[in-house]
Amino acid sequence: MFLFLVIALAVVVAAVTLAVVGGGEGTGPLPEAAPQRLHDPLPVDRPIHRADVDHLRFPLAARGYRMADVDDALNRVAAELAERDARIADLESALAGAQAAAAHISMEKSRPEDHQ
Repeated sequence: MFLFLVIALAVVVAAVTLAVVGGGEGTGPLPEAAPQRLHDPLPVDRPIHRADVDHLRFPLAARGYRMADVDDALNRVAAELAERDARIADLESALAGAQAAAAHISMEKSRPEDHQ
């Protein structure tokens, strides 16, 4: 009876080993999984909106996220922010110039009235 249990145990261990290893079929124990890619990258044809960043989801990799996908997204967001900052600075300087010109014109108009 003991010999039968040892043989049964050996058969079960061999069956589990073949199931895990794959029994010699294919190239290895597990098929190679294709790396996940970013499904919805940031749009290239228009500026980035808040909803684009909110919906951005990075696929998981072996040690977290794919660094290339995260770097690309952060570079794109940084470029958009730099462009917006430059535009804001241009608009603020144009506004300051327009306000200075308006103040100069109002001062010029008030001078002739004072002399009359």
